[in-house]
Amino acid sequence: MMILADIGALALYLLFIWLASAIAASYLSGRKGYGEKAGIASGLLLSVIGVIVWLIVRPREGSTWKRDGMFGSPKASAEAREQRGAAAEN
Repeated sequence: MMILADIGALALYLLFIWLASAIAASYLSGRKGYGEKAGIASGLLLSVIGVIVWLIVRPREGSTWKRDGMFGSPKASAEAREQRGAAAEN
C-alpha cells in the first residue's frame, strides 16, 4: 500500500525544481538581452532543459551578459560606467 503523503512530498519537491528552473531561465534570458518573458516561458515549458537552452544561446550585442558577465561583478560594472562617462564627455 502506498502512502499518499509520500507522493505529496515528491510533488512538492518537483514543484520547487520547476519554479527554480523558470526563475533561472528568466534570469539568463534577461541578462543575455532577450527579455525575461522568453526565459520564463521556456523555463516553465521545458523545466531544467530551458535553463540549459539559455546557457547555450548566444548573448546579444550590448547585453548585460556581454558587458558585465554572467553575474555582473560590481567592479566590472563600475569600470564600465566610468568608461561610458568618459566616452560621453569626449
